[in-house]
Amino acid sequence: MVFAMFSFAVEDTLIKVLSVTMPVGQILSLICLGGVLLFLVWFLMRGIPLWQPEYLNNKVMLRSLCDAVGSCLFITALSLVPLTTASAVIQATPLVVAMGAALFLGQTIGWRRWLAIITGFIGVLIIIRPGMDGFVPATLLAVAGMFGLATRDLLTRSLTVSLSGPQLAIHTFTIIIPAGLLLMLGQGQSAVIPDAKQIGLLVGCVIIGVIAYLAIVAATRTGNAGIISSFRYSRMVFALALGYVFFAEIPDQATLIGVFIIIASGIFTLWREARMHSASLAAEATV
Repeated sequence: MVFAMFSFAVEDTLIKVLSVTMPVGQILSLICLGGVLLFLVWFLMRGIPLWQPEYLNNKVMLRSLCDAVGSCLFITALSLVPLTTASAVIQATPLVVAMGAALFLGQTIGWRRWLAIITGFIGVLIIIRPGMDGFVPATLLAVAGMFGLATRDLLTRSLTVSLSGPQLAIHTFTIIIPAGLLLMLGQGQSAVIPDAKQIGLLVGCVIIGVIAYLAIVAATRTGNAGIISSFRYSRMVFALALGYVFFAEIPDQATLIGVFIIIASGIFTLWREARMHSASLAAEATV
């Protein structure tokens, strides 16, 4: 999981570098196109059917649409605000997922987790600083993107289809390709012909993204989900380091305080969820 988070942080860094000379919509579309091609090769090598009727399932479609919207918003924010700021906001995703699970999926959440979720949102507000000096409106795009990706995760939890992770991924990538092109057109930008450097960065994004995805799958299949998920926050540590090295970003005190609050709240929420799940399994075993 730590390796996956490092890989995603590197991918974010490469995307931010690319966004200086290439429309973000085009970047997103090309990366997803590369991901689709790699997964297609993988499917053919393993004899996995390229088409599944469940691709047309309403929840599967809605999940991919939420992922597309969230990705477009987050990548746009990444091109406009510091890497560390965008990465800090996205750390609140597990908190939104926990809240959504209680509100929409009927999952029971105790007062401690509710308090942690509220505290985490306060951390987000400290980073954004609405109405105060240092407020950057583009940060709200990162917040909107975070909610889109959290909705995707909620829908993933509620899926009852037999599609595997790679099949869901190729479905999502396929929908993001036109979404990225629409984003580019909506921003009034024209596509550019990538030069050798840009092609190298794009290929790097594709390969690193797929490796990160496979690393997450391996982590979640072989370890305790609650403990493993808490290591997702290592992405923030890597983002801080990469932001400093490549963009000379030095987060101010308010941002660091907000990051600490979000991570502490998120880890506590994941820990409580894992503990409650273990207690539930133990209770069922004694029946």
